[in-house]
Amino acid sequence: MAGHSKWKNIQKRKNAQDAKKGKVFMYHAKEVYNAAKQGGGDPDTNASLRLAIDKAKADNMPNDNIDRAIKKATGTLDGASFEEITYEGYGPGGVAVIVNILTDNRNRTAAEIRHAFKKHGGNLGENGSVSFMFDRKGYIAIANEDGKIDEDDITLEAIEAGADDIVTEDDGYEIYTAPESFNDVRDHLRVSGYDLEQAEVTMIPQTYSSPSEDDMEKMMKLIDTLEDNEDVQDIHHNLEEAE
Repeated sequence: MAGHSKWKNIQKRKNAQDAKKGKVFMYHAKEVYNAAKQGGGDPDTNASLRLAIDKAKADNMPNDNIDRAIKKATGTLDGASFEEITYEGYGPGGVAVIVNILTDNRNRTAAEIRHAFKKHGGNLGENGSVSFMFDRKGYIAIANEDGKIDEDDITLEAIEAGADDIVTEDDGYEIYTAPESFNDVRDHLRVSGYDLEQAEVTMIPQTYSSPSEDDMEKMMKLIDTLEDNEDVQDIHHNLEEAE
């Protein structure tokens, strides 16, 4: 897995998103939703949910938004029935894209996602058309900009907890796990005192696409459009963003 940093791409996207309050709230809503979906809607018994709520509140996310995300995850939102859908396709320049959706109106969302791809030079494909190009893995990023975390110590901690691989970057560490080992590794590292910058089960590209400058611009607009859709929970792609 060495040779490419998922974290660097995440940080670049997140830095751009931070300029827009709505994007920050969407990010936190996803984190709250995922935590509640996996461990239940009670923060007193779900440490991951409690942490996600604390981070959301630190960015001034309204309580109503947090409650809505929890209710979506637990199926208690005003009697609404939400459906999880995954769309796959190609963006400009052949960039592989997977979009995870949570919606109470399949037809509306399908039309919106299809329009977004078409408007920005992409096209939707059938299920399985690009997912074979990704591996589902647990991913944890830990910052080490001040150099205080010893590489041998964190490697030993991560491997003993069940991690598959740890990659050392200039400003931190990236830890990869099997999906079924993710919770154990994440919880162990938290208890050991490490501050996790990113922790999720995600889709890691097997290879990355480097489109032309024009296609790169179109691809970024496609990502922005998808992120603006409140039904979008996750976007995975194999875009190699410029340094």
